[in-house]
Amino acid sequence: MTKHLMLGIAALALSAGLASAQDLKFKPGDQPDRFDWQSYDQFAKDTDLKGQTLTITGPWTGNDKKLFESVLAYFEAATGAKINYSGSESFEQDIVIAAKAGTPPNIAVFPQPGLAADLAKQGYLTPMPKGTGAWIKDNYAAGQSWEDLSTYTGKDGEKHTYTFPFKADLKSLVWYVPENFKEAGYKVPQTMEELQALTKKIVADGGTPWCIGLGSGAATGWPATDWVEDFMLRTQPPEVYDGWVKNTVKFNDPRVVDAIKDYGWFATNPKYVEGGPQAVATTDFRDSPKGLFDFPPKCYMHKQASFIPTFFPKGTKVGEDVNFFYFPAYASKDLGKPVLGAGTLFGITKDSPAAEAFVKFLETPIASEIWMAQSGFLTPYKKANPAAFANDVQRDMNKILLDATTFRFDGSDQMPGEIGTDAFWKGMVAYTTGDETAEQAADAIQKRWDSIEK
Repeated sequence: MTKHLMLGIAALALSAGLASAQDLKFKPGDQPDRFDWQSYDQFAKDTDLKGQTLTITGPWTGNDKKLFESVLAYFEAATGAKINYSGSESFEQDIVIAAKAGTPPNIAVFPQPGLAADLAKQGYLTPMPKGTGAWIKDNYAAGQSWEDLSTYTGKDGEKHTYTFPFKADLKSLVWYVPENFKEAGYKVPQTMEELQALTKKIVADGGTPWCIGLGSGAATGWPATDWVEDFMLRTQPPEVYDGWVKNTVKFNDPRVVDAIKDYGWFATNPKYVEGGPQAVATTDFRDSPKGLFDFPPKCYMHKQASFIPTFFPKGTKVGEDVNFFYFPAYASKDLGKPVLGAGTLFGITKDSPAAEAFVKFLETPIASEIWMAQSGFLTPYKKANPAAFANDVQRDMNKILLDATTFRFDGSDQMPGEIGTDAFWKGMVAYTTGDETAEQAADAIQKRWDSIEK
């Protein structure tokens, strides 16, 4: 989810541009088995932007800012342009202010598609260069999903491709300790039916299958929304998920209520979760995976997004001490391999030749591979070389993204704030603790949604 990251930009005052003499992280031509230098050379040959400046505003600060700038350095080197990038933690507010004041950057990096859609509708985004939507559909795994994610209605009332998705996050993951599975004789489940059977088997063997924590301060409850969203994708066609996000499929629709109950099958059974449902509702999500690493283990599995290793015990090696598997789909349903995730989308907020050229740069494999070769980058781009990844963990995680038949962005992040980042969270806590049934929680959320749409 993007909400736990509290992304944004603190000020739109532009930072000093990248030094033109900045060393490139990887020398062009080196490691040809990892990097598509031909795509870089061809782009450089086709693009001359000497003397031009490109301004970009985005959510990345700290190490992410450095990683992004390492990619931008190749655009500068290839084109002769200068890039000024600024990023901090109040992007979502400040980009709106800048757009309405007529002082936006050339390009904005959106962590939420809903904000980009709002600006497009108000006339503050320029459609992507012609053919970008078709390119996304043809070159990204589950390409139709990504094209749809980037297509909004403009001020003219027509639909256009307004953003370019670049850098994805993965949510449909279950974490486990391989040694614990090995000692107990458990195998990684390939279907939801097998996952449910494994959950029962662990209880029969005297163990606790799951550690789950919904605690997150004022944002308590958001981890449960990821579970429900994943179940919506595993029990219903993607268009039902889309309708739910837009409120054309109501929150108290039986299909949504059933997805909430599917989450509850795991989270509200005292035998299935460490500490029981009350502990689920109060345990901080950052602390919740710790039971995986106890001896004997307090739990065997933990569902959480690709960021969670940040909160594993110090020194834990992902891929060795702990690993992950795809949160599986039902074998009994013909819904393919849906993946829930998040990510960032680039939009043109002030058009220029350099801005359009930058979008074309993002289409080159090298733009993805430079970040892939470092850390924290996943992509559905089929032509980006998996050999570029810094390690097998990132490579295996990205394969889940590439194998997806459907990709959907975090649903609660696309709902109105009063719903996705308030009523939904609170409703799932009330349901988890038993204060409300699934039907009651869903009714309350829908009543809130109805009230804000009057």
